[in-house]
Amino acid sequence: MNSIQLLKPHDKDLGGGFKVRRLLPAAERRSVGPFVFFDHFGPATETPGAEHDVRPHPHIGLATVTYLFEGAMMHRDSLGKVQEIRPGAINWMTAGKGIVHSERKPEHLREATYVNHGLQLWCALPQAHEEVDPSFTHTAAADIPAVDVNGVAVRVLVGEAFGARSPVKTLAKTIYLDLSMPAGSSIELPPLAQELAVYAVDGPFTLDASEVPQHTMAMLPEGKGARLEAEAAVRLVAVGGEPLDGPRFITWNFVSSRRERILQAGADWAAQRMGQVPGETEFIPLPGHPFGVQEPDTKTTPV
Repeated sequence: MNSIQLLKPHDKDLGGGFKVRRLLPAAERRSVGPFVFFDHFGPATETPGAEHDVRPHPHIGLATVTYLFEGAMMHRDSLGKVQEIRPGAINWMTAGKGIVHSERKPEHLREATYVNHGLQLWCALPQAHEEVDPSFTHTAAADIPAVDVNGVAVRVLVGEAFGARSPVKTLAKTIYLDLSMPAGSSIELPPLAQELAVYAVDGPFTLDASEVPQHTMAMLPEGKGARLEAEAAVRLVAVGGEPLDGPRFITWNFVSSRRERILQAGADWAAQRMGQVPGETEFIPLPGHPFGVQEPDTKTTPV
C-alpha cells in the first residue's frame, strides 16, 4: 500500500447509553500491527446515579490496553487484581488462556460528577503465546517516559520511540504513543514499525500534507513514517507494530487463531468454567449468535 488509508469510526452503544467510537476492526482494515480492536470513549460526563459499569465478562487470546485522558475506572479480575485506573497510566491485561474482569465506577466517585475519556485497545497475542497464563500489569503515569520533540509532548506508552523506551512488557513488537501538539507545531514521525497508524483524538491534523479529520485513523504506507502538522492544538495517538503472524478470528470478547478455540471459550463461559471476579456475581449470557446452532460467524483478520 503506497497511499494513506483513512478509517472512520463506527458508533457502538455498549449499553446504558454508553457509546464508543470503534475504529478497529473495520471492513477496510482488521488490524494495525498487533492491534485488532480500537475503541475511543468520551469525553462523557458521569453523574451520580449514572450506571455505565461494565459487568464481568471473559477474554481469551488477547491483551487489553486501557488508557485514560480524564476520569477513573475500577478494574477487578478473576486473578483477584483490583486497580483504580487513572489518567496517564497503562493497564495491560493479558487474557491468554482465559480471564474474567469488570470495569466499574470507583466507589469514591459514585456521588461525584466527572468526565471519563479514554481508549481501550486489544492486542492479539502471538500464536505461540495465545494460551499463556493470564496476568495484569499496572504502569503508573509517573513511570511512562515523556519527551519533547520539536515542542510536541510525546509519551511513549508502549514500545520505543525518540530515544525513550516504555517499561510496559509485551509479547510482540508494539508501538503506542500519546502526542500533544500545540497550535502551529510539527513533528517527523519515524518509521517505528512495519505497520503504523495515527488517530486524531480531539481535532484535525495534517499528515504529509493530507488533511486528517477529527476521530479518524490514518494508516501509513507500510514501513513508512510521516510528517505531522497541527494548525490548532490537537491530541494524537500512534499505534502499530509488526504484522500479525497469521489471521485471527474475533467473536464477542474472544480472539484466537483457531475457530474451534473460540467455540470452546463460548462453551466454557456458558458453563461458568472461566473463573469469577471475587465479590461479583453478575453473569452476562453468551450472545445467541454465533454460539448457537448456526455456523459461527467468526470474523477474521487478514494474513
